[in-house]
Amino acid sequence: MRDGPGNDAPLIPWPSLIAGVQTAPVLAGYPGAGHAIEVDFTSLGAHRCLGIPLYHLAETRVHPDHVMGTGWTARITERLAATHDWSERWAIVDSILMSQCAERPPPSPLMVEAWNLLRARDGGLPMSELVTATGRGRRRIQALFREYIGVPPQTLSRILRFQRALTVPTTGYQSLAELATMTGYYDQAHMNRDFRSLSGYTPSQLRNVASQASAKDTSENDRCFRDFFSQ
Repeated sequence: MRDGPGNDAPLIPWPSLIAGVQTAPVLAGYPGAGHAIEVDFTSLGAHRCLGIPLYHLAETRVHPDHVMGTGWTARITERLAATHDWSERWAIVDSILMSQCAERPPPSPLMVEAWNLLRARDGGLPMSELVTATGRGRRRIQALFREYIGVPPQTLSRILRFQRALTVPTTGYQSLAELATMTGYYDQAHMNRDFRSLSGYTPSQLRNVASQASAKDTSENDRCFRDFFSQ
């Protein structure tokens, strides 16, 4: 793994890891063939499963044993490696994660409400409106987001807006300026800055990356990403 495109720092090996919310690009890959399992949590799901305030994981990566306990990674890896059927492996993963969640209470109803409001607007909900809608003060909302998401609502809004812009098919807009307006940016320059900050690329560059990947690789793994920018 390496932080950001164009970074000449040495690659750092991570056989296993837990990563929190990131607001800077991270590049990852592996040489040769291999097997791996990746689990993507919702933020509220991660909080319940991992059982720690997520600000501990924001903008960083840690070895799973630091969160789940010493030896946890080796035990789970051995169980998965000893099973040669992928459906059984997924059943093991499901069982482990569900048992973790069952040990802990569900998230705060206020946090669920705030999360749903922000998601429903793809991040386009100012803090003042979030305060009014929930009937709680700024400090309370900020504290909840730090606990359950790891970042303040303003930062989460940037990420949600960026994700929304990625999913709009190119047939849905005539120019990048129109895309910016559609997805809640002030203007195209604002969108370009957020894209570069979050991904390391401008919207045009990111579309070119997707086009190059499409020409080189037709695997199902990359299809969703390519479809975001298909002409």
